Parts: sequence; C-alpha cells; structure tokens
Amino acid sequence: MKNLLKNVSFVILLFKMCFIFGQETSAQKRIVIDVGHGGKDAGAIGINGIQEKDVVLSIANEILRLNNDLEKPLDIYLTRYSDTLISLSDRTKLAKALDADLFVSLHSNHSDNPNARGIEVYASRKQEKFSKASVFIGYQIERVLCKTIGYKSRGLKFANFQVLQETVGHCPSVLLELGFLSNIDEGTYISDNNNIDRIALSILLFIQEPLKL
Repeated sequence: MKNLLKNVSFVILLFKMCFIFGQETSAQKRIVIDVGHGGKDAGAIGINGIQEKDVVLSIANEILRLNNDLEKPLDIYLTRYSDTLISLSDRTKLAKALDADLFVSLHSNHSDNPNARGIEVYASRKQEKFSKASVFIGYQIERVLCKTIGYKSRGLKFANFQVLQETVGHCPSVLLELGFLSNIDEGTYISDNNNIDRIALSILLFIQEPLKL
C-alpha cells in the first residue's frame, strides 16, 4: 500500500508539472543547479560503496533530461556536467555571471548512525536581500520531496556553507541533503533509477512554482 501511494503521488506530480509548464510565463527564469562534489572529491560514501558525487550528478542529469522534454523548457544550467571537481567559488561565480533567479545545491547525507534518515534543507545564516525567499523556497522543496518520495523531514536549517553565503545576496539559494547514503533503506532507494526520476521530477516542478509568487 505504501508503494502504491508513492506511485499515485508521482503520477499526480507529473500531471501537475504538465499543467504548470503548459502555461505562458511572462519571463523565463534562469536556474543554476549546483551538482555537489565531483572528481577526487567523492563526498559521502554510502552502502555498497555508493558515492555522493555520482548520486547528485544522476539527479541533475535527469532534471536536465526531463526539462529538455518539455515543450517550453526552463533555462537551467549545471555547475558541472561530468565527474569533475569545480571549486566552490567558481560555482557561485557561475550563478552571478548568469544572473540566476535561483541557486539549488544538490547533496546527499552520511552519518555514523545507520538509523539516521530523512531530508534536510539548508539556507544561509547570512541576512541578505534574498534570505526570506530562500527560506520560503527551502520549506516548499522539502515539503514536496518528503511527500513525494516518503522520506522523513529533518526540517529547514541554517548554515554558513560557502555556496549559500556567496549567492544569497544575488538570488534565492538553498542546499538540499537528499537522504542518507549510510542508511540501508535510503541508500538502496536512491540507487534505483526509477527513484532518481521521481526525485528529479519533484525538484524540477517545485523550483519553478515558488518563483511565480
């Protein structure tokens, strides 16, 4: 029954995306997806050797694929398109150079406690022009992700992450921790390509919706 409910939620989300993106927009929004880690920086290492850098790149590439299949795709850029290491400052410089309307950094979590689970969303501690918008979008993305894929909510938190500190003055920016690779259930879930699709679709839909407000 739980899997059935997840599948139903995914179908509803798909129809919702088709409706929203079928509407006319007054101005195309430019979105930068920051694909965490890369190259020699593997990030978190989870069950069966799954690596954070590979997980988030798979999600980002699926976001691009789904976006490109739309009749009117969004203006989306990635900070990396392959297994390369990009400096944190270069990631934020890209968002500024493109005059991005939204910056979303993708990550996955790890803990020494194998029972740790759930989604965390971070916004910058720094009080800047887009601080409130970042918090609002962060709450929205976490709510939708938890509902769609059935993960536990660990809430929206504040941190001094460089990619957030250097972008929040220019556009709303959030960092997503998409579950714990060290948790057997979540590590297995995110290793399945069907679930990568579900996560990517959720992000693609709801990074656009808050920007219309």
